[in-house]
Amino acid sequence: MGPLIAIIAIVVIILLVAIANIKIVPQSKAYVIERLGAYHTTWQTGFHIKIPFIERIAKIVNLKELVSDFAPQPVITRDNVTMQIDTVVFYQITDPKLFAYGVENPVSAIENLTATTLRNIIGEMELDHTLTSRDTINSKIRVILDEATDPWGIKVNRVELKNIFPPKEIQDAMEKQMKAERERREAILRAEGEKASAVLVAEGAKEAMILGAEAEKQAAILRAEAVKESKIREAEGEAQAILRIQEATAKGIELLNASNPGQAVLTIKSLEAFERAADGQATKIIIPSEIQSFAGLATGIKEVLQ
Repeated sequence: MGPLIAIIAIVVIILLVAIANIKIVPQSKAYVIERLGAYHTTWQTGFHIKIPFIERIAKIVNLKELVSDFAPQPVITRDNVTMQIDTVVFYQITDPKLFAYGVENPVSAIENLTATTLRNIIGEMELDHTLTSRDTINSKIRVILDEATDPWGIKVNRVELKNIFPPKEIQDAMEKQMKAERERREAILRAEGEKASAVLVAEGAKEAMILGAEAEKQAAILRAEAVKESKIREAEGEAQAILRIQEATAKGIELLNASNPGQAVLTIKSLEAFERAADGQATKIIIPSEIQSFAGLATGIKEVLQ
């Protein structure tokens, strides 16, 4: 009975040890395995069994892209301006073995390397160039860091200058400069607006004068046409009046001839014509002898009647 219990106990212990050494590596992780103290292999995602007392998991490596936000570092520009710059580094572990055995503290190493690289780059640039060349600085630091961290199994994907803090007096001077620049641009925009407004007003006055002159021209043309039309109608009316007078005169003569008038009637008509002629502006009147005699006869008759 005793040996049986011992065997069962041994089997249970073996099962427990086997279960304890079954490892499942999750996604985006890698296990660095050492055998008898030396690097043996790297377990990727999946099911693995570790040999107890011989193999051990030396390091669990995160294969995701990592972000390190480093504290502000003092740097000096080419024109001797000291300012604080903090950086953010995005990196990813590409070789778990090199990452495990390449450097003692990879994050600290990247931070120190970033600070020294930043000082070297900023030291070659002036303040104004530094403030306007973030993309250039980011690219230079990324290239240098990526090359330096390659033996550590790390790939630097991106470097960003998070903040740049110039000295207080430099910030005040920059704010005054920006304010002056904004005021200058405002004055320019105001002057351009006034100029455009004056041009529009002048163009409007010009167009108004042109339209006024065109309206006066059209009015004059219409007045001339109206006067012309009035004169034409007046002339036509006078012509018609003359024509009717002539027709009436001709008809009167025709009726007179048809009635075979005597000498006395003709003489009376002559006197009527003489009367109309006397109403005119003539200064000299010649009276026919027949009319003179008839006038004398008429005077005699008038005296007898009196």
